[in-house]
Amino acid sequence: MVKNHKTATRPWPFYLLAAFFAFYVLFLYAPMICIYILSLQGPNASLVFPMQGFSLHWFDALFGQARTGDVGGAFARSLPLALIVLVVTVAFSVAAGLAFRRRFFADSVVFYTAIGSLVVPGLVLGVGITLLLQLLGWNSHWYSSALGAHLTWTLPFGLLIMFAVLSRFDPLVEEAARDLGANDPQILRYIVFPILLPGIIAVALFGFTLSYDEFPRSTFTVGARNTLPLEIWSMTTNITSPALYALGTVTTAISFVIIAISLGVIAIIQRRRHGKRVAAKA
Repeated sequence: MVKNHKTATRPWPFYLLAAFFAFYVLFLYAPMICIYILSLQGPNASLVFPMQGFSLHWFDALFGQARTGDVGGAFARSLPLALIVLVVTVAFSVAAGLAFRRRFFADSVVFYTAIGSLVVPGLVLGVGITLLLQLLGWNSHWYSSALGAHLTWTLPFGLLIMFAVLSRFDPLVEEAARDLGANDPQILRYIVFPILLPGIIAVALFGFTLSYDEFPRSTFTVGARNTLPLEIWSMTTNITSPALYALGTVTTAISFVIIAISLGVIAIIQRRRHGKRVAAKA
């Protein structure tokens, strides 16, 4: 009995690490929680504590007649841009990941060239894209130059994720499918893609979130109309009200919803796979 009690007792470094992790989580989320709380103040609110009343006045100010900036327009540009980046990132990352399963000429050069854009500062890359467009006589827009700038950020991440996923993919599964008479399109549809689906969802999540809140690469490439991060930045220069906090709360809530949906889809996929394995063993 004494031996079991000693075995169940955790060593003191465990509690030290647990306390450090709790402090880290508090340090990470405490500023965000303060913003969420201050966004719920009344009309006569200030930017600091203590709170002045409790209402949804500043959320209404974002999209109502007394709105404080082009929040609706910025959101209408950032959301489609993030969705387009999501689709392109998933398509190219999956295709590149499957291509890199076999060696080809100058594959290392192609890989390091793709990853190299992560090293370049986003602001410098945005300036370079803008100068190139001016040289070609093209105008900057969120759906063209900003899209290309965001892809230089999301595609390397998507490629690295697919490499990690495909490194655990067993080629014997494909060989078994071919032995059973499946052709290449059938193998991709019924074997490869279902196995890679959690990784594809992760790539999609990265692509959306990285584009949705991208600031430095958007600064010089979106043209005359701001995306949401740039609109938030412009609001900090001319707005001194909790409307800025309300906007931060809304954008964070949207991000959490997207993350929750992605994690939920992955959980459903894993549960279905587990159910199929149990049924097959039975």
